[in-house]
Amino acid sequence: MALSDLQIQALARDALQRAAAGDFAAAEPLLAQVADARPNSGQALHLLGQARLKLGRFVEAREPLERAAKFLPREAAAQVNLAGCLAMLGEHEAALAALDRAARLKPGDAAIAHNRGRALEALGRPDEAQSAYDEALSVDHRLMPSLVARASLLAARGDWMAALADLDMALTSRPNDAALRLKRGELLLQQGDWLRGLPDYEARLEIAGERYAPDLPPWQGEPLAGRLLVYPEQADIEGDSAMRDTLMLARGVDAVVQCGVLLTEWLAGPTLRRGDPLDGFAAAAPLRSLPYLLNWNPAALPPPVLLRPRRDPEPTAIGWFTASPPPTGLAVEHDPGNVAHCKLVIGDDNWPVHLAAALGMPTVMIVGRSADWLWGPRTTKSAWYPDLELIGADEAERLAIRLAG
Repeated sequence: MALSDLQIQALARDALQRAAAGDFAAAEPLLAQVADARPNSGQALHLLGQARLKLGRFVEAREPLERAAKFLPREAAAQVNLAGCLAMLGEHEAALAALDRAARLKPGDAAIAHNRGRALEALGRPDEAQSAYDEALSVDHRLMPSLVARASLLAARGDWMAALADLDMALTSRPNDAALRLKRGELLLQQGDWLRGLPDYEARLEIAGERYAPDLPPWQGEPLAGRLLVYPEQADIEGDSAMRDTLMLARGVDAVVQCGVLLTEWLAGPTLRRGDPLDGFAAAAPLRSLPYLLNWNPAALPPPVLLRPRRDPEPTAIGWFTASPPPTGLAVEHDPGNVAHCKLVIGDDNWPVHLAAALGMPTVMIVGRSADWLWGPRTTKSAWYPDLELIGADEAERLAIRLAG
């Protein structure tokens, strides 16, 4: 039965009231009735699509938003909302086209320019994306999303100073934003600026996530009446990341190291398993906070963690712990348990390579462009381990020639 104009108006009023109160679940079926009754009403279709966007029902939002964009060709908001829906569905080319239409309807709009930047980034067009963020910031120089997005693009191309300037500007508006402080800290640390970067890096502990912390007071570097526990903050203590951090960072402090089963067999100092009682401990600190708490200098670090020595008298194998295949005909060892039996270890930034380096074995680590900030500006040598050689991923071919010789 067809609805009367009065019934449609009443449904629309009720739906708008519910939407204004944030109850989009109740508003959506009412708006669907209005759109069914007025299938050529761009406004009704637009409101229905918006409600479904708010509910995260992107597939169902697409059809009314596409129709609304056709019925409302002069409404920039209709194009923007369609673009947002298409982006959530991974259709970035179509989203960009909708945003281009919106930009023609409303030139000089910072939000539209920013969203064009996001679409261009998703399409792998970083130069054009940066131009879009530049345009957005020329309209509103404090536009937070564009500052952060442009900072990431600038950092990726190595323009650290400009990236830091954007983050500093963002932090003037939101000085307590932990995510922004963390991003700035990581940029500073990657350039070897530990003095300024380490305090910001501690902001990671304020961000919710799957991070482990024992039920102990956090250590701030003060003298303790009881024992100190240092621990990897990763939820998976047996994972590569936690084991790598343990081998790299458990140094320079008199403490018990919480670690997984494999590393308890290697570490020469006192260890504790996760889940063991914490009696007698006065405080705890995550391993990644030690550089900050102990004022480490990246050019002069404490000696590596003490390990139990296990070396073959005449090691012959080459340990190979990288995803790329070894040179043809080269006999290699892939088992991390046999690292100590190798004459040379080669691999990525993973725990078997750290184990070899901490043992004082000849070790070559392949460090990519997105390397951990702990390595700082990459050189061929590192203060972390005296016998470690660092090379870039682009040097793998030269390494193969060297090994073949």
